[in-house]
Amino acid sequence: MLIFLQSVAVFAKDYKASLFNIKSDGSTMNTRSIQFGIDYISKNGGGRLVFYVGRYLTGSIHLKSNVTLQLEEGAVLLGSTNPFDYDRIGNTALIHARNVDNVGITGKGMIDGQGRMLANNSIQNVHMGVLEDGLKYDRTRESIRPMIIYFHTSTNVNIKEITLKNSACWLQTYERCKNLVIDGITVDNVAFWNSDGIDIVDCDNVVITNNNIDAADDGICLKSHDEKFYCNNILIENNIVRTSANGIKLGTAGKGGFKNIKVINNTVYNTYRSAIALQSVDGGFLEDILIDGLKSTNTGNVIFLRIGERVPGKKSTMQRINIKNIVADVPFEKADAGYDYEGPIEDMPRNISPIIIAGLPGQYINDVSFSNFEISYPGRGNKFIAFVSLDNLDSIPELPENYPEFSMFKEVPAWGIYVRHAKNINFSNIKLKAEKKDYRLPIVMDDVHGAELKKVTFEQIGQKKLIHTNKSTNVTVH
Repeated sequence: MLIFLQSVAVFAKDYKASLFNIKSDGSTMNTRSIQFGIDYISKNGGGRLVFYVGRYLTGSIHLKSNVTLQLEEGAVLLGSTNPFDYDRIGNTALIHARNVDNVGITGKGMIDGQGRMLANNSIQNVHMGVLEDGLKYDRTRESIRPMIIYFHTSTNVNIKEITLKNSACWLQTYERCKNLVIDGITVDNVAFWNSDGIDIVDCDNVVITNNNIDAADDGICLKSHDEKFYCNNILIENNIVRTSANGIKLGTAGKGGFKNIKVINNTVYNTYRSAIALQSVDGGFLEDILIDGLKSTNTGNVIFLRIGERVPGKKSTMQRINIKNIVADVPFEKADAGYDYEGPIEDMPRNISPIIIAGLPGQYINDVSFSNFEISYPGRGNKFIAFVSLDNLDSIPELPENYPEFSMFKEVPAWGIYVRHAKNINFSNIKLKAEKKDYRLPIVMDDVHGAELKKVTFEQIGQKKLIHTNKSTNVTVH
C-alpha cells in the first residue's frame, strides 16, 4: 500500500485579516467580513487569510478553492454561542468546505467552538419552542449541533499545527475527500456529548500523523456512509489518543467499507472502551488492515474485532488483518473515571477481556494474525457479576443487530483472548499476565476453524490450562 503524501500548494500572497475589517476584540461578529475575505482571496488567485493575536468571533464560514486560513500563535477563532449563526449543509458546522480544491487550516493558533454553551443554548431553544427536536438523552440531535469543521468532496486539504477545541458535537468531519493531511494538531474536544476527535468518511488518500487527541467520544474514527464509496489508503501514525469511547475505530458506520489502512506506532491511554476497534456491521467490507505498534495504557479493552448485521440481509465481511507489536495494560476500575463525560455506566458491571474477536454464525472473521503482544490484565473476575460455563457457550448472545462495542456481550468466558466465529486465526509470541486470580481461562475459541498458537504464554494464579475450544477444528498449539 502506498500513501499519497500531498501538500497544499504554497501560495505567494498573505492577506491580513485586518485588511477586511475583521475585528479581534472577541465580541464583534465577523462572519460576513471573514467570508468576504475568503471570497476575495479565492477570486484573486488564492492565498492565506492570516489571523494574528486576538479573538475573532464568527458564525459559519465557507472555504473556497485555493484559500488557507492561517492562525498565528495567539490567534483564536471563536465560534458563536448562538445556534442560529450556523449554516446546515448536510451537517451544521463553523467552517464548511464543499467541492473545493487546495484548502487548509494551519498555524499555531486555536479554534474554540465554545461547544458547551452552544449545545446548552440549542437545548434551551427547544424548551422555548423555537426549535423542534426530540431531545434524546436530553440533548439535541447531532446534525443540528455545530461541529467545527465539515469538509465534503474536497481535494488537497491540509490541516496542520492548529489547536481545535470545544465543539458542540463531532469536532471535524471529512467526507468523500481526497488527498487529506491532518498533521501535528491538538484536539481538546471534551465540552459535550458525541464529541469525536477526527472523523474520516469514505475518503481516499489520507495521512493522520503526530496529533494529540483528547475526546469525549471516539478519538480517530473512520466511517463509510454510502455503499458506493469506501475509506481507502489511509495512514494513522504517531498519534496520542485519550477518549471516553474508542481510541482508534473503523466503523460504525460501514455501508461501503475500509481497505488499505495502516495504523502505526500510536499511543492510547485512559480510554473507556477499546484502544483499537475494527467493526464491519452495516453490509460493507473491512480488509487489508495493518496495525503495527501500539502502546495502550489504562484502557478498558485492547483489541475488538466485530462482524454484525444491523440491517437484516446486509452481510458484512472482515479479512486480512495483521496486528503486531502491542504493549497494553487493562485496568480493574473504570479507565476514564473522573473525566467530565465518562463512558456510559450501562455497560457495567462486567468482567473484562483484553482481546475479543466476534463474528457471526456463517459470517466468519477470516485471516487474522496477532504477533508480539504483551498484555497485563488485573484479574479478579467475579462469578457473582456474571458466569458463563464452558459447557454452555451458546448462552452468550450473538446480538447481530446491536450497536457494536466490546462490552456488548457483558461477559465472555476468557480473561485474555476470546474468539468466536472465525477462520484462519494465528497468534505468535503472545504474553498474557493476570495480576490477580481469575476464574476464567486465558483463551477460549468457539466455532473457530484453522487456528495456530505459537509461543503463547501466560501467567495466572492457580491455572495451568491455556485454551478451551468448542465446535472448532484444526486448532494447534506449539
